[in-house]
Amino acid sequence: MRAILKVIDSISEWTGKTARWLCLALVLAMTYEIIMRYVFRSPLMWAYETSIMIGGAIYALSWAYTHKRREHIRIDVFYSRLSLRGKAIIDVTCTILLFFPLLAFLIGTSFSWMWKAWEIGEKMAETYWYPPAAPIRTVVVIGLCLFALQAVAQFIRDLYLLVRNKAYD
Repeated sequence: MRAILKVIDSISEWTGKTARWLCLALVLAMTYEIIMRYVFRSPLMWAYETSIMIGGAIYALSWAYTHKRREHIRIDVFYSRLSLRGKAIIDVTCTILLFFPLLAFLIGTSFSWMWKAWEIGEKMAETYWYPPAAPIRTVVVIGLCLFALQAVAQFIRDLYLLVRNKAYD
């Protein structure tokens, strides 16, 4: 089991580090657009939707990484004052009741949107460039699946802590 959790953790680390390079690509694309628009008075029609797609990929590929590092947003008024076991109780309960159902819904919905986009050749219509929507929808599905994998890994760790009263790793 430890080996499986380490593989899941390493995948989350790798995708998070890959998303860093997408941040650089986003900055370069937007810098190029700003120079073209304001210096050469020749705006690019692809820059807006490309930045949306790269930004979406950054978010989607970072979900699992953020969850692995426990850097997601949390209301810490009470949680931070709890013992490790108390935190595990909250985490296990909320994961079962809220997090897994939400992830299942998001994965199911985004998968159907992705499938439909590939099936009909859907195009993004924010500008007159009309790039295909299926690739970014696919990245979102991949990001959600990686997020779910990391959530299962964290759930196993929290459940172990709850049952055995010691950390898994």
